[in-house]
Amino acid sequence: MYVACSRRLAQGGAYGPVRVDRVFGHRPLVRKGSILYTALARLVRLIPPPAEFREKDWTSVERALGVELPPDYKELIRTYGGGDWDDYLYVLEPGCPNDNYDLIEWEGRQTEALDGLWEFERKPAELEEEGTRVIPWAGTDNGECLYWLVRPDQDPAEWTVMINEARGDHWEHYATTCTQFLADALDGTLTSDILSSCFPLSTHRFYRLQPV
Repeated sequence: MYVACSRRLAQGGAYGPVRVDRVFGHRPLVRKGSILYTALARLVRLIPPPAEFREKDWTSVERALGVELPPDYKELIRTYGGGDWDDYLYVLEPGCPNDNYDLIEWEGRQTEALDGLWEFERKPAELEEEGTRVIPWAGTDNGECLYWLVRPDQDPAEWTVMINEARGDHWEHYATTCTQFLADALDGTLTSDILSSCFPLSTHRFYRLQPV
């Protein structure tokens, strides 16, 4: 069963120890000379981020959603903002300048769509536990939707990733954070039967979402 995700409406390295001396804007990502093994550092090596941070009032965002969001996602948005990765995958952003990719709006829309869907289709096994839910954090220009799997009383830093295919009932689960998933997908570490075989591109591209 197809659960609608927004179609594409917007346009304008290697894994290992990373010595990060770079400064984004006026603040360093980490203390000069430190060694990072994080997923965000891998993304920075693959695709340099925009010069300016995207700051958010996370307290207001989380109040609107009714949940605390993962710290890696907050840092991803601060560093890159909502964006188009390799002309295919769109990371959602709360208060996104392009309101077609606003995280809060997607959460409401997808929750309603899935609630209707479960009346006719069986939930994936990962969602059978009482109180478990999914929250969207990305979509694709083919209609696939990427979610966090949110279990009761689970620390948001431990939320994992689920993907729902665009026009069917197939789901995939990845025991990783959203930023780790994105880094793994872009450097070819991760493979998916749902995501496009044309993703990632051989030469990566990133566009920060802007008003349309």
